[in-house]
Amino acid sequence: MSVVIPAYNPDHKLLDLLDKLIRFSFHEIVVINDGSHLESQTIFDKISKEYSNCVLLEHPENKGKGRALKTAFQYYKDHHPEGVGMVTADADGQHSPEDIKRVAEALIDKPEELVLGVRDFTTENIPFRSRFGNNMTKSVLRLTSGMKVTDTQTGLRGIPREFGRELLYVEGDRYEFEMRMILACKTYKREISEVEIETIYIDENESSHFNPIVDSIKIYYVFLRFLVSSAASFLVDIGMFALFSAIFKAFLPIGFIVVPTILARIVSSLFNYFVNRNIVFKSYKYTKRTLVKYYALAVVILAGSSAGVHYLYEWIGDHEVLIKLGVDSVLFLFSFYIQKAWVFDQSPAESIREVEYE
Repeated sequence: MSVVIPAYNPDHKLLDLLDKLIRFSFHEIVVINDGSHLESQTIFDKISKEYSNCVLLEHPENKGKGRALKTAFQYYKDHHPEGVGMVTADADGQHSPEDIKRVAEALIDKPEELVLGVRDFTTENIPFRSRFGNNMTKSVLRLTSGMKVTDTQTGLRGIPREFGRELLYVEGDRYEFEMRMILACKTYKREISEVEIETIYIDENESSHFNPIVDSIKIYYVFLRFLVSSAASFLVDIGMFALFSAIFKAFLPIGFIVVPTILARIVSSLFNYFVNRNIVFKSYKYTKRTLVKYYALAVVILAGSSAGVHYLYEWIGDHEVLIKLGVDSVLFLFSFYIQKAWVFDQSPAESIREVEYE
């Protein structure tokens, strides 16, 4: 079992953590210098000279926490092909050695599951930006994927050996990678275990490089692209309807509403399909298959909207516009989830096989 500690501009707290971890029977401790400033070089020099149980990996420039973790995963894959896995921890002293050991023990008990060391965010000593960031990310995670996780931002995680190998092919080099690690559990059909850990914040978490607004936007940039794509498709639909209705009104006075509506919807749906395929979800394979899935989903969404509005209106008896707005909002989130998980599924496992057998 190895402990992995990504470090960017660390201070003495990293050395304090290493001193304490040495007392436990970890096989090794892997520290990644992620392009830290020269002021921190004395820390890394001391690690390489005085800590025989530590392996120091270095990036010549800052590449982000996600990339630092992948560097460690690659190292573990190359040097410990039969190992149980790794425990990742932060370098700022906010994970106690006892909790790191507890997560390691949980990983040994469940070697196929991602183990998260989760904090209690209901206590009063939680800094606002940490509470806000976690509440926002876990809410959006549950809304868009159906996954319920107590602490999405925890850096204390038990990574199974094979999962570490799979994570090498998951996108993201900075903090968004940690959220994608959680989402990858759904892709690779891995369970998630949680171990409650001590909640430690030093100096109101000032040493954290995580920005709850900026980094949350990066984490959910796929959903934001989906929103923009949907808005653009709506504008295309309106524009095409205006164009076709102007053309057909002159020689088709009876059906000039129905025909332009159908033609505009065909054009806008094709536009939406190609934007979602190539830009939102970046799925470049199986055009015919994804096109069939896309329109099958469109039929389900249309039927769900019609039936939902109809039956809710029958039950309530009024407010049909508000009912449609509510139903279509729920179906919009459903559409995003199904397009991501089924229509444009990237099948990372296939990507791994392609790389290995090139």
